[in-house]
Amino acid sequence: MTVRHDSLRVEWLGYATVRIETESGFVVYLDPGRYGVLSDYPKDGDLVCVTHDHHYDGDGIERVAARDATVVAFEGVDASRIGRDVVPVGELDREVVRVGEEDHLSVGGVDLWTVPAYNDPEGPHARADGSVSHPRGLGVGYRLAIDGVSVFWPGDGDAHDAYAELDVSLFLANVGGGPVSDRHEAADLAERMDPDLVLPVHYDTIEMLEADSAAFAADVAGRGIPVVLDERGVGQ
Repeated sequence: MTVRHDSLRVEWLGYATVRIETESGFVVYLDPGRYGVLSDYPKDGDLVCVTHDHHYDGDGIERVAARDATVVAFEGVDASRIGRDVVPVGELDREVVRVGEEDHLSVGGVDLWTVPAYNDPEGPHARADGSVSHPRGLGVGYRLAIDGVSVFWPGDGDAHDAYAELDVSLFLANVGGGPVSDRHEAADLAERMDPDLVLPVHYDTIEMLEADSAAFAADVAGRGIPVVLDERGVGQ
């Protein structure tokens, strides 16, 4: 299923992978790869954004990125600590730009801002000993201005209050729960953010991320916020 939002065509492909295409044919991929979510996709990505180690898949990137693509990866992505057989970021056969937690750059007319993505040691996704799956400095979220449309993918972590201050038209809501925001937290954030459209992603691809997407959609819609489900990625 393709979701149309203003001038954009948006597809959730499973796990954290989202494809966005403009009317002019510029294509952005967010966190491509892992868990078999990319099977027969052309190398059409002009911009590829990677949030953190857990979503980094060098093979997935090279499967979708055009030869002249720009790969934007958080500076903390480190193949040596990932624990999977992945190509190091520096060895990708594409132009790579590393970014910090609060950076801004422009690629092909797309403006991109990073925001910190993490679990608060005193927050709802901390373990009893205060440790977390996503400590500060592990990853980022991305807000992109594409064809004049503001798209926000928060990456993995809590639904931080600061996100509600962002100007967002399309909110790619992380609803998987477990080590990331669950559907209730994501719905609360959506209400405060007040975007033009909410598209939930990052759920049900693996057992740890089971979520009731229909209940999330009903919750968000009940708060007066447009929401759509694209469940092509479920069960990949």
